[in-house]
Amino acid sequence: MKRRDFVTSTGMAIAGVSAMNAGMLYPSKNNIINIGVIGTGDRGGGLIPIINKIEGLEVTACCDVLPFRLKSAMDKVEGKAKAYSDYKVLLDDKNVEAVLIATPFSEHSQIAMDALDSGKHVYCEKTMVKGYDAIKNLVGKASKSKHIFQTGHQYHSSRLYSHVVDLIQNGKIGKITAIECQWNRNGNWRRPVPSPELERAINWRMYKEFSGGLLAELCSHQLDFCNWVLDAVPTKVVGDGGIDYWKDGRETLDNVHMIYTYPNGVRAKFTCLTSNSKDDYQIKVLGDEGTITIDYKKAWFYPEKKEKSKEMGEVDGVSGATINWNQDKGVPIEVEHLDPSKQALLDFKDSILSNTMPKSNILSGAKAAICVQMGLDAVHNGNVIHWKNGLLQ
Repeated sequence: MKRRDFVTSTGMAIAGVSAMNAGMLYPSKNNIINIGVIGTGDRGGGLIPIINKIEGLEVTACCDVLPFRLKSAMDKVEGKAKAYSDYKVLLDDKNVEAVLIATPFSEHSQIAMDALDSGKHVYCEKTMVKGYDAIKNLVGKASKSKHIFQTGHQYHSSRLYSHVVDLIQNGKIGKITAIECQWNRNGNWRRPVPSPELERAINWRMYKEFSGGLLAELCSHQLDFCNWVLDAVPTKVVGDGGIDYWKDGRETLDNVHMIYTYPNGVRAKFTCLTSNSKDDYQIKVLGDEGTITIDYKKAWFYPEKKEKSKEMGEVDGVSGATINWNQDKGVPIEVEHLDPSKQALLDFKDSILSNTMPKSNILSGAKAAICVQMGLDAVHNGNVIHWKNGLLQ
């Protein structure tokens, strides 16, 4: 589905988001946006120091159901915020203008809906929400809201990734024929548990009730990228995986292998392991005139043979030396860019101040969330799962 078709089929959402111009609530003082962080574990707690360094953003409230995590967050803000154990009480705090939701995946939907009802701008960590009904309901809610909704796919805010997408869409690698994605780690993904009754609260990623496993926690970023660079959504997905290495009682898979089929026959393959970290995180976009590979912070262009001599000549056409050429990776793609998480938070601030739709918005977040749920259905049921029309109308 191309963007023009997607926009047409989501007319309600686009109209609703555009309607934010009327009655928008702006920051109350000196363009400083007061943020409440809901969920102060690894991700939420990890973003607080970044927020602390961004002029115009201020953490004024923190919320977590686990006291030791809430204490850690309060230490990071040096006590300059209110502490809450109930997110609904935080939402009643009139001083809080925006919230960052970094709770377990299963809790995103209700908290985001309540936050919008409370008149807050929302930054909702990826994957946006769990399940098709939750996706549809949140899109409907956010499309009618006067407030900013940003999804936490931080690479969508990266200026390096934006530059790469522009290069590819402008023909740098010719016709796209395939995409290969991986995010491999070597570790059991568990967190220490101080007391047995906290197992599911701390290691929620291991349990289907709360988590989408590797697809939701890792692959979702790369699914978002594929939708973005192809300006489309997949027509179907097949996949496999299992609990084959970590025999520790977990319910979510420790390896997944997926193939998403996009229009025009482009297949995007995804591999995610927890038993081998070779090459870690990587996206490879292959075209008939070249390949672009991108990792967390760097990207390279590797032309096909018919273009290679031309490309090397452009790099150093006088001396003949291969100054920037790497035989394995190709020519570095140089562009100034910030840490993606910091850039995403800066974009959130700017969207609130300018009343504009974020780069990673309710619609792009919903598309990635649908892809995740399709993948979960495919890998758990062993079926071919097709794109579900009507969820974004």
